[in-house]
Amino acid sequence: MKKLLYAVAISATIFTGCSDDDDDFLPPTKEPVVGEITGDITANRTLAFGNYTLKGLVKIQPGVTLTIEKGSTFTADKTDGEDGLVVLKGGTLIANGTADEPIVLTEKSKIAGSWAGIIMYGDAPIIASGGTTTSRSEDGLNQEYGGTNAAHSSGSLKYVRVEYAGQVITTNNKEHNGFSFYAVGSGTTLENLVSYRGNDDGFEFYGGTVSAKNLISYGNADDSFDWQDSWRGQDNTNWFAYQTGLGNYGMEVEAKSNNNAFWPKVTNITLKRAAGTTTESQGEIQLDAIQFKANGNGDFSNIVIDGYGSQTTPTAFNGGVVQILDLLTYNNQVLTGKIKLTNVKVTNSPNLFISGANTFTVNAASFGANWSASTTATGASLAKGKWATVDGVDLLANL
Repeated sequence: MKKLLYAVAISATIFTGCSDDDDDFLPPTKEPVVGEITGDITANRTLAFGNYTLKGLVKIQPGVTLTIEKGSTFTADKTDGEDGLVVLKGGTLIANGTADEPIVLTEKSKIAGSWAGIIMYGDAPIIASGGTTTSRSEDGLNQEYGGTNAAHSSGSLKYVRVEYAGQVITTNNKEHNGFSFYAVGSGTTLENLVSYRGNDDGFEFYGGTVSAKNLISYGNADDSFDWQDSWRGQDNTNWFAYQTGLGNYGMEVEAKSNNNAFWPKVTNITLKRAAGTTTESQGEIQLDAIQFKANGNGDFSNIVIDGYGSQTTPTAFNGGVVQILDLLTYNNQVLTGKIKLTNVKVTNSPNLFISGANTFTVNAASFGANWSASTTATGASLAKGKWATVDGVDLLANL
């Protein structure tokens, strides 16, 4: 028995080198475990560093904490049905990777839109259509979201990368993003997150008060950043979007037509669109860096925008830097100073302002002091590393 135990202990480590000199001995390398995660998480659980198969919609139940060790990888497989990691209201997810040991959630086929990504529910306030304070999720789970605890915590996500998500099953009724945050509160930590080559939005906020720092939305086919239901995060910084192939808005900003007295704040933004990138659907014109609609508003500063021009093929559409879609948003948000775009550097984007409804003219004068162009804005500032590298490709090479 002693010999058997000794053999097992040795198999759990790999000795990477040795020397006659004890000072040159290298510590053993930790070997990842291999496992599967499926079903509901009904008791507190820690997943050791390892390589896991993610099967089905894994739901962290209320009152339960799932902790994931740094460096772990989770692989979904679209052939087995709908896969995703869901944090239900009252559940907690602690997934703290590092720059060199990120936590990665991916999909076997490496095809965009293959799984549901990370879905998180909190207990923070929302204001939905008609001014209601609750709504039902559009992810097919039909979960009610919207609460009263602005400081609620759903956990911590640091150095987490989601790849090939954004599964759309029924448009507007059952669709997923890379990261979906429903009524998530400001006590939740969101830092150094990557949404890579999804088929819908990179990041979407459905109301709530959470803020997010150091985000990369790369190659997502719909909007890079999107929010609704009167999201009001106040401490957001360092957002980088790179759109290539297919892509709609860099940022889609709306508030379900509620004329709010508050607005979200984001500093240090870089939105870039690669040459030849086209709008996802030729039935819709969605080419602009930032679109405001349905009383969407916000305070945005130190912004770099590049490559948002008109599309010539397969259908000719005009694109630009800032689109104000409707007269409601123009009157209630632009003219009252609730949309602030300051220290904005624009290159390779000839049309600054676009009126989506064509019933009003929007220009720099419409914003007054709440629009300021710049030649020195720096945009997002992000550190390179394994967290921002996929299959040898540095996602920050175009920052």
